[in-house]
Amino acid sequence: MASTVIGAGITVEGEITTDEDVVVAGTVRGKLTAKEGVTIEHGATVEADVAGASLVVGGSLTGNVKAARVTIADGAQFKGNVDMDV
Repeated sequence: MASTVIGAGITVEGEITTDEDVVVAGTVRGKLTAKEGVTIEHGATVEADVAGASLVVGGSLTGNVKAARVTIADGAQFKGNVDMDV
C-alpha cells in the first residue's frame, strides 16, 4: 500500500486516521492514528498522540505513543509516554 505523506511546509491540525503508512515531513498537531507505520522525518514536528504498528522518530515528537515497535534516531527529540502493549 502507498504511504500518506505530509510534506515539508504543510501543517495539519486535528485528527488523522489512515490504513496506510504515514510519513510526516511537515507539522502535525492533534492525533495521528495509522494502521501501519508512522515515520517522522528529520526536521518534522509532531505535537500529537500517535498510534501505529511501528514508529520511527527522526524529528521532534511531543505526545503519547502507542506502537509495537519504536525507533528514535540520533538527534531526534521525544517528550511523552510510550505504550508498547499493543
